[in-house]
Amino acid sequence: MIRFLDFTRKYKRYRRPVQSAVSRVFRRGWFILGPELEEFERRFARYLDVRHVIGVNSGTDALFLVLKAHGIEAPHEVITVANTAVPTVSAIRMTGATPVFVDVLADSQTLDFSRLEAAITPKARAVVPVHLYGYPACMNEILRISKAHKLIVIEDACQAHGANYSGRRVGTLGDAGCFSFYPTKNLGAFGDAGAVVTNDTRLANRLRAMRNYGEVSKAKNAIEGINTRLDEIQAALLGLGLSHIDEWNQQRAKIANIYLRTLRKTPLELPTTSDSLRQRIWHQFVVKSDQRDSLQRFLRQKGIETMIHYPTPVHKQRAYRFLTYRSDDLPVTSRLSNRILSLPIYPELSKAEVSTVCSAILEFYGKEGR
Repeated sequence: MIRFLDFTRKYKRYRRPVQSAVSRVFRRGWFILGPELEEFERRFARYLDVRHVIGVNSGTDALFLVLKAHGIEAPHEVITVANTAVPTVSAIRMTGATPVFVDVLADSQTLDFSRLEAAITPKARAVVPVHLYGYPACMNEILRISKAHKLIVIEDACQAHGANYSGRRVGTLGDAGCFSFYPTKNLGAFGDAGAVVTNDTRLANRLRAMRNYGEVSKAKNAIEGINTRLDEIQAALLGLGLSHIDEWNQQRAKIANIYLRTLRKTPLELPTTSDSLRQRIWHQFVVKSDQRDSLQRFLRQKGIETMIHYPTPVHKQRAYRFLTYRSDDLPVTSRLSNRILSLPIYPELSKAEVSTVCSAILEFYGKEGR
């Protein structure tokens, strides 16, 4: 069986440093808002070349806090895409604001900036571009249009740790960037975790208070806040991961290159690669096929796990029917959801396993005569 992800391999490989990091926290006896978090925030800020990192409980909370810190609430609108994980939209709804969806580009599957201006109404307050699967959205165009309409830009960089746009790390181009450290991410914790990054000192100070009940000092609550803190154990483990993130991204790129090289002559549409402006990282390796379902069944029969990110776009989810989108309102998004398939890609996946996946796909198309 070739699993889509296997977290036990990561633990086995780094068992000793993982146990050492956890033991260090327990020996210190400081579990919340302590030195491990401060050190991780400092190091992640240096990695991204950004002034401030604010560790929180999840990528969802990161998005919510930034929106809330900017005073976004009902009846405001926040523009984003439906071709994303539901948490992007959950964070918007947590503020009371209404998500407004813009279709995506067929190649990169990121926000189609040519459709952005038409989605802006007097209620619009922010744009949340998603750097999907590790590929940067078209930030120059998004920033230009947003600035013209005085909209805040909050990058959803939850799948793009280490990706670059025009020589800068994604997450640092807008007013703020939001990262998830969910275990599946390229920089993943061993539980829930997230962060906001920004160059705005005033915003950073507000976010630090908001993540801890609005406290600006012990028992001094200057503003309303919530409990969304990145705990010391996860911060220590993320510090360990940060030492390896570039190595892990490079290993993912090697796997992606095998897929790209071996599958280029199949009918599959292969994912967009880096260019002079965008340097992607490989969070997912997503192919497109008109025979997606039969291909997935064939691979499953061969003992190969795959996934679909995402089979049902947010605007078609039952929970969001109140947004009253028609099935043909986002044609590219709808079409993609029927064609995309994610192949296994993670640093501990062996070259032999990648070759097995490729051989099975080649066999499928050979059998099908395509």
